[in-house]
Amino acid sequence: MTQRGTGQPDTAKLFDELLVTHVQSGDRRAGERLAARWHPRLLRTANRLMRDEEMARTAVQETWISILRSIATLRDPSRFAPWAFGILRRRCADGIRLAQARRSRRGEMPAAPATPATSEDAIGLREAFDALPDDQRFAAQLFFVEGLTLAEIAEVQDIPTGTAKSRIFHARQKLKAALTGDDQ
Repeated sequence: MTQRGTGQPDTAKLFDELLVTHVQSGDRRAGERLAARWHPRLLRTANRLMRDEEMARTAVQETWISILRSIATLRDPSRFAPWAFGILRRRCADGIRLAQARRSRRGEMPAAPATPATSEDAIGLREAFDALPDDQRFAAQLFFVEGLTLAEIAEVQDIPTGTAKSRIFHARQKLKAALTGDDQ
């Protein structure tokens, strides 16, 4: 049996819970292993949210600082994923607000995000994701890429489960329309 959407076996989720428990008891190596397992996922999501690699790296670094400082307060280690993505969401929002304030003081316009030319399908998918409204893009990233459940997405975005379901539904429709060329 695998965790929905990630191809990640349930044993991987249990291993993450074990690592969190060990980190909470002060095991430094467990913290390093947890970071090694989760850093790429957090960075991928931050890149999708922020559309700027340097800002994403900074947000993820700040996320890890927050995670490690407050992991002892996490009561249920099985809730690590939504808890960590929630922290990431707040750090990304802080970074975006800071960048907007800097640009506004300087009168700059944001640069267009660089898209590596890998293949037409990958470019099309990236453009379709980038065209989604921020709340739907984040929900879609967590659902389709990271494999979080609707309840976990609702927790991360601090919204009702029905709203998370609606965001995924609308994101799916828009992605499908963008990728098939259908106008709705």
